[in-house]
Amino acid sequence: MNKSLEIDEILKKALEGIRLSKEDALALLSLTPEKVFDAGKVADRIRERKTGNYATYVVNRNINFTNICVGSCAFCAFRRDKNSNDAYFYTVEKIVEKAKAAEALGATEVCIQGGLHPRLKIDYYGDILKNIKAKTSLHIHAFSPMEVLYASNNSGLDIKEGLRYLKDRGLDSMPGTAAEVLVDEIREEICPSKLSTKEWIDIIKTAHSLGIPSTATLLYGHIEENKDIVEHLNIIRDIQDETGGFTEFVPLSFIHFKTDAFIKNNSRAGATGFDELKMYITSRLFLDNFDNLQVSWVKLGKKLSQLMLRFGANDLGGTLMEENISKSAGAEYEMLSEKEIERLIIDAGLEPKQRDTLYNIIR
Repeated sequence: MNKSLEIDEILKKALEGIRLSKEDALALLSLTPEKVFDAGKVADRIRERKTGNYATYVVNRNINFTNICVGSCAFCAFRRDKNSNDAYFYTVEKIVEKAKAAEALGATEVCIQGGLHPRLKIDYYGDILKNIKAKTSLHIHAFSPMEVLYASNNSGLDIKEGLRYLKDRGLDSMPGTAAEVLVDEIREEICPSKLSTKEWIDIIKTAHSLGIPSTATLLYGHIEENKDIVEHLNIIRDIQDETGGFTEFVPLSFIHFKTDAFIKNNSRAGATGFDELKMYITSRLFLDNFDNLQVSWVKLGKKLSQLMLRFGANDLGGTLMEENISKSAGAEYEMLSEKEIERLIIDAGLEPKQRDTLYNIIR
């Protein structure tokens, strides 16, 4: 069968609700420019079937509480050694003040992540959660699987004990970051000191079993190949079949400008525009058990993010108010107002709706 007919058959399967294979996903990631737009129409139709003719966003604030980190991830330009001139570490009181200020501006969520500080233990995370819950009504979306593993280990707790401790003190949901690419050969190159694929899967499944939902993410555009992306997507699809605990999938496009992966290790200079289109098409068609596909406007910029709303994405993420990790790597954007997000959605021909973290519509 020629390639064009093969793609037509894959698109037909997707429209009929037949689960795509890993080989199908590989073919979608290899779409020719001419077929990208045919596939995009199918992704858009499936998006509308799943979530309606609207796109959502959440009003939130990002708080990156420290850039001091013992990690060595080649894709990160955010981390600093503890003696660096621009190293910082927020007190619990400062984090709570930032959360209160966000709520006063209409936020419903605070997203909290930070570096792996050498003296960090889980009681610091617990104090953050407990004090924000005491002073606000915000949903707390916080602490990646790597942070949970690191703080639990430093405190003599196993993963289940650590997650229970955090949930008891107010953790509502987790970002599924630290996933990068769930292929250990790739992880050994880009994040050798980070948790393994198995550890990430175990922590996510444990969180879901305890009633802590999470997002799922993928970092792409560096050294990975299409087969690695497919392996990653298949892993999270299997987890979603088992637990149903993922609220959304968020593809994260590699911001290369200031990273060691690009400057020293000759990674690719991020994804191209067509790479982005193929990623969103493939994600929407392959991840048939995910309703929500979020575009990270911090990574893609406003214009390309808007375009993705007609290539499978149904969510523009959060207003953020503050963002340091992508900005450190060379991203240009830090905050979007509700008015600006809504304009982007309307101009894409969709109705804007504000949601909470768990995709309940607020207005």
